[in-house]
Amino acid sequence: MIFLRRKDVQAMGAAWMPFADAASEGLPLAQLMRLSLFQISVGMAQVLLLGTLNRVMIVELSVSAMVVAAMMAMPVLVAPFRALLGHRSDTHRSAIGWKRVPYLWFGSLWQMGGLAVMPFALIVLSGDQVHGPAWAGEVLSALAFLMTGLGMHMTQTAGLALAADRATDEARPRVVALLYIMYLAGMGVSALIVGWLLRDFDQITLVRVVQGCGAMTMVLNIIALWKQEKVKPMTAAERAEPRPAFGAAWAQLAAEPGVLRLLAVVAVGTLAFNMQDVLLEPYGGQVLGLSVGQTTLLTATWSVGALIGFLWSARNLARGADPYRLAGRGALIGVAAFSAVIFAGPLDSAFVFHLGAAGIGLGGGTFGIATLTAAMTLPSRAASGLALGAWGAAQATAAGVAIFFGGALRDGVSEAASAGLLGPLSNASLGYSFVYHTEIGLLFLTLVILGPLVRLGVMTQREPEAGKRHIGLAEFPT
Repeated sequence: MIFLRRKDVQAMGAAWMPFADAASEGLPLAQLMRLSLFQISVGMAQVLLLGTLNRVMIVELSVSAMVVAAMMAMPVLVAPFRALLGHRSDTHRSAIGWKRVPYLWFGSLWQMGGLAVMPFALIVLSGDQVHGPAWAGEVLSALAFLMTGLGMHMTQTAGLALAADRATDEARPRVVALLYIMYLAGMGVSALIVGWLLRDFDQITLVRVVQGCGAMTMVLNIIALWKQEKVKPMTAAERAEPRPAFGAAWAQLAAEPGVLRLLAVVAVGTLAFNMQDVLLEPYGGQVLGLSVGQTTLLTATWSVGALIGFLWSARNLARGADPYRLAGRGALIGVAAFSAVIFAGPLDSAFVFHLGAAGIGLGGGTFGIATLTAAMTLPSRAASGLALGAWGAAQATAAGVAIFFGGALRDGVSEAASAGLLGPLSNASLGYSFVYHTEIGLLFLTLVILGPLVRLGVMTQREPEAGKRHIGLAEFPT
């Protein structure tokens, strides 16, 4: 009989259990998995806001598309304040010494409260109203979306900062990858469950499903934050000390080498990857003639590419790869992916189109996890909430702006072509192609902005082995 020693079992766990090596002495695997539940709740809310409720308002409740677009934009209005939320969690004063948990708790309350009142507000917005002013539906719906958006941003900022506080430098890249994958898992599983529950739509079912998601938010987030932060009692004098001003903290963070350039990279890169969010499926249907079922597979294709990007990035980062260089690789993958999408039209190839969609997920996932890791490993660990809040503000705001401009550019170019303003160019793919070419240009701009950061990152990396020469972005002119 063969007996396994304890260290053999531990080695087997690290080899066969996904992200078992993301745990550390300060953040055991069980606590890390519990903490990651907040990402599932945020992913669930994201699916409701941008997917399920979007369709329900337009189709089942017959709400104007312009009003729906305004409601969808409400959470983006909160995104720029993530840096302030992160700073407040960095400098929070409490009798028991908690900094992140109070913001996780109140973020959960805001998210749950917004989801609790949202279905009733949407029903009133649809015109099913007996008493009250005519504008009540718009105001109540806007408040519900704002509350949910504020809760999502507060929860995610505080949760990521708490993970950064507890993870070691060596384990942090794998922690980032795990949190990203849990966010995707929350979106995927929630989309399936909510879609199945709403297959036979009626208003009562809508109320039950959305409010059930609100209740599940509290359940998941309470489990996530339970005993995640140690109690460190503070004296009355310590609590009475004035908090550092946000302006001073921001100035200190911005003075660190590469911080503002990193935020510019995040904003421009996210803009480049996200302008296609509302265009890939229409492109497949209008240009390539794909059915609804075939275009629906694009989401799964993109998700598989993103998952591969996360795993590949985590593996490289764990081996000491420079996150800035890895972000550059993600941008280059994006250039190739958008080129494939563009050529899918002239080639009339669904295979090339799906290959491009997978490449967009791979490049975007690699770029996202690399820049988030860079933000989590900034020298100013005491201000991790501010740094991660700034990253989240740049990323979420750019994503919202990208979706708007992607649709606007496509419509503008298509209308100009239809009116004969572009001469003989009137192909159905022209508007889409213009957007994809714009995204390629933005990705090259991202590489230009990123170049000095790669050189800065190389200065802090270990020297290459003797006799080996590594050529990367730092060697190219910027």
